[in-house]
Amino acid sequence: MKKPLIIIAGPTACGKTESSVLLAKKINGEIISADSMQVYKYMNIGTAKITEEEKQSIKHYLIDEFYPDEDFSIAIFKEKATQYIKEIQNKGKVPILVGGTGFYINSVIYNNDFTETEKDETYRKELEQLAVNKGNDFLHNMLKEVDEQSAEAIHKNNVKKVIRALEYYKLTGEKISTHNEREKQKEKAYDTTFFVLNMDREKLYNRINLRVDIMLKNGLVDEVKNLLEKGYKKELVSMQGLGYKEMIKYLEGEYSLDYAIKIIKRDTRHFAKRQLTWFKHQSEDAIWIDTNKFDNANNLSNYMKDIFINKN
Repeated sequence: MKKPLIIIAGPTACGKTESSVLLAKKINGEIISADSMQVYKYMNIGTAKITEEEKQSIKHYLIDEFYPDEDFSIAIFKEKATQYIKEIQNKGKVPILVGGTGFYINSVIYNNDFTETEKDETYRKELEQLAVNKGNDFLHNMLKEVDEQSAEAIHKNNVKKVIRALEYYKLTGEKISTHNEREKQKEKAYDTTFFVLNMDREKLYNRINLRVDIMLKNGLVDEVKNLLEKGYKKELVSMQGLGYKEMIKYLEGEYSLDYAIKIIKRDTRHFAKRQLTWFKHQSEDAIWIDTNKFDNANNLSNYMKDIFINKN
């Protein structure tokens, strides 16, 4: 019999953090973050990382576990998350996977295999150099020519993922989107209750804009400056995250502060839109929740609790 796993997904700034903590308190749960940026130490403000106070004594995993210059990939995430799910279950508690990175979430649900292909270091370095010399658009167009579906799903600035898709195609002759679809057909590894939080688009975009303003007020510029002073290079995958690469351009004089803020807000809104599109196409059995219908996070968490308990 499969053990239960709760997933709380949805776009950035839709209220996942608070409602997941309240739910965990009500059902004796612990939380695993499915966020590709909150895993890094020292990157707190720009990732809207949950604070100790906000955790309300609920144990969280995959937050602050890696240094910004350490390798972190979907394969590492899946291995770690699977290990933590077992640890939580062995305590007699309910694991709750929370985040907006859909690929990460699916890797756990379907126990995806990331060991099928070897790496081609020479080709990878060649692609990395192409990105430097000709830009992200050029590399992204290369992917579009061989795998349009992946190109739609992967943003041009996610160079690491674009390169991996091109590398997979070169090594196997198969589109990585085909591989991912095949992996998705696998039987689920857990008895999942999958919630996707959503809200009115204009309200969501206003929340995103406000969140960026709060990040600036809380010291995002100093956070990025401190990371650079610690020796973390701008070329690192971690430093390519939303909010970080724009602030680096501001600190280097390429952007004005106002322009950097404008770009962060715009690209975060675009990111939220892509997240919603991804969940609509990938999560057939998801329970979509319009958060506008709930007065507060407590009522929302009660609603999720009732669905989970009735199911189990």
